[in-house]
Amino acid sequence: MPPVSPFVFFGTPEFAVPTLEALAAADRLPALVVAQPARPAGRGRRCEDPPVARWARERGIPLSQPERVRAPEFLAELRPLAPALAVVVAFGQIFPRDLLSLPRLGSINLHASLLPRHRGAAPIQAAIAAGDERTGVTTMRMEEGLDSGPILLQQETPIGPRETAGELGPRLAEMGGRLMVETLARLERGDLSERPQDAAQATLAPRLTRAGGRVDWRLDARSLDRRLRALTPWPAMTAELAGEPVKLLAAQPLPGAPSAPDAEPGTYLGLIDGRLAIACGDGSVLGVARLQRPGRKAAAAADFANGEHLQPGQRFS
Repeated sequence: MPPVSPFVFFGTPEFAVPTLEALAAADRLPALVVAQPARPAGRGRRCEDPPVARWARERGIPLSQPERVRAPEFLAELRPLAPALAVVVAFGQIFPRDLLSLPRLGSINLHASLLPRHRGAAPIQAAIAAGDERTGVTTMRMEEGLDSGPILLQQETPIGPRETAGELGPRLAEMGGRLMVETLARLERGDLSERPQDAAQATLAPRLTRAGGRVDWRLDARSLDRRLRALTPWPAMTAELAGEPVKLLAAQPLPGAPSAPDAEPGTYLGLIDGRLAIACGDGSVLGVARLQRPGRKAAAAADFANGEHLQPGQRFS
């Protein structure tokens, strides 16, 4: 197999940076880095480059930030490079057929799940929300379907019982960088086999939205606990109390609490073990340990209850 160079790297968020670092440490620098354009970010809404673009600029590596990779002018920019391969990590745009077929050896994607489980934009969050005990990273050959291409290599890892998406993501990013380096090395050696995905086992992990963080108290406490950890740090789980939003920062089921089958889901039952006991579906109870009102500091449950003059029977909507 000929060398997998020159290659082009497509990526945008912080999750993709460890793969770039691992490739650089293995003396595999991309001929071109492609990232999403700068977008408004932060409270000031100032335009900021994404992490992958900053990484390339700091190292003087050629950088392209097209609005659309399917645009003819971007494809015209890429063709003279005659890339052998495209390496893709959380880029954020769908590749058209013309782009997929441009690299001589195709395009290889790093996906943060054990495909075919959790295809889509939010596999880390989906694995936690589903209660999966294990997850991992997959390198796959890209095709036009959504994360449906043949699997190249996979590596598994357990999900910690209290692990959040914000904690699991960096672990998977580091694992993924090492796996991509191994994938390219084996591709060059010619001992990399491909296996098709079993589409019947596929599940979907759609893109997260801010609105998707709204709590549904009809779910049981275990499901809400998993969902809160999946949505931490973004978009976070939010509810309303007295008509104003409140962010739930830490919670877990209260298995020792009396069940509340007659309480409407979302009803505050009182402080139990220093947590706000809130009725959920199936008579279960969620113990919320930390909360935050917009523009205020995070507060422990007891301090929040005192500050809000919270009384049993009040309802979080």
